Amino acid sequence: MEYEELLNIQGYVKFFLILVVFVVFYSYAYSIYSRDKKGERDFEKYSNLVHDDSSSSTPLEKREDNIDNKEK
Repeated sequence: MEYEELLNIQGYVKFFLILVVFVVFYSYAYSIYSRDKKGERDFEKYSNLVHDDSSSSTPLEKREDNIDNKEK
């Protein structure tokens, strides 16, 4: 392979890598947006953690202590 061919391959690899990162990022952002609109999660509560992160603050969500749902 010559130097120009390697540069072309490198350019194509960079382009497709950036494209994959772009698609992953925007699909994650869309999933957050759709979960917030459906009411599954309120992400405003999580953003308030920046200002209220003391150990005496109340938990954001109630924990379920089901033994069956624990990860192994």
